[in-house]
Amino acid sequence: MSTHTEPEADIASLGGRLAQAAHARSPLRAVGAASAVAAKVAVEAGFDALWVSGLEVSTALGLPDENVLGPRDLADTVRALARTAPLPAIVDVDNAGGQIATARRFADDLAHAGASALCLEDSAYPKSNSFALHRTQQLAPVSLMQEQLTAMRAAAGSEMLLIARTEALICGASLFEALERAASYVAAGADAVLIHSKDTSGDQALATGAAWAGTAPLVTVPTAFPHLEPDKLGEAGFALAIYANQLSRAALAAMRQAAASFAATGSFTSGGTPLSDVADLLQVADPTARACL
Repeated sequence: MSTHTEPEADIASLGGRLAQAAHARSPLRAVGAASAVAAKVAVEAGFDALWVSGLEVSTALGLPDENVLGPRDLADTVRALARTAPLPAIVDVDNAGGQIATARRFADDLAHAGASALCLEDSAYPKSNSFALHRTQQLAPVSLMQEQLTAMRAAAGSEMLLIARTEALICGASLFEALERAASYVAAGADAVLIHSKDTSGDQALATGAAWAGTAPLVTVPTAFPHLEPDKLGEAGFALAIYANQLSRAALAAMRQAAASFAATGSFTSGGTPLSDVADLLQVADPTARACL
């Protein structure tokens, strides 16, 4: 466990801050972080929270985004992030293995690791990435999701923020069904709801914000509609915007650019590719470190 005390203060206030953001119509911003390096960048950029993405962590481990991650994979990531970032970690547990017992274990292990929020989705096991074309996403029964939420609350306690995510719109269901599912998850104990959308126009997300009549804060993942900026999302009724995988995608693009430059010139510096100093890398884990390069 991290010995820092500052992250604990932020974690304890996440639920209250989410409620304030909903009231002010000014969303908190979370960003995907699968490493301590990404977490440090998130702090420097002023993000409010970290998102431990199933896709990012799976990819970092060379695994498909198909329910392959276990609680230890996610718990180890949470602990690594806490070493460099005094920010609450919101952990994507996918469908928690599609079982009540596994949902309970995810909640217990991640609570002990220091997570401040868990996001559970109602995809059927095995899950498919929401944007995948090679596999088809299916929905789990509402009753299973409710029982999983109940088990997670019992395991993690009242301080853990539970976000219930429905993939109804991803699977082609109506907005009415998505809202009904979200409301049933709040009744089962969810503190906030995420109605995921892959509509690139953003109209579906805006319609969701307008139609949600529940008291639980709304969360969005604007991967498919990045043109809707935080202010616009806040006006639409969202209290939290999760930028789920942008740092990993930026890192992958930058690494490819640097490697291509080296392949073409034999140098990592001649092609104009920006590189951090060695000292910058050392200081991610040790702020007192110094280097000659």
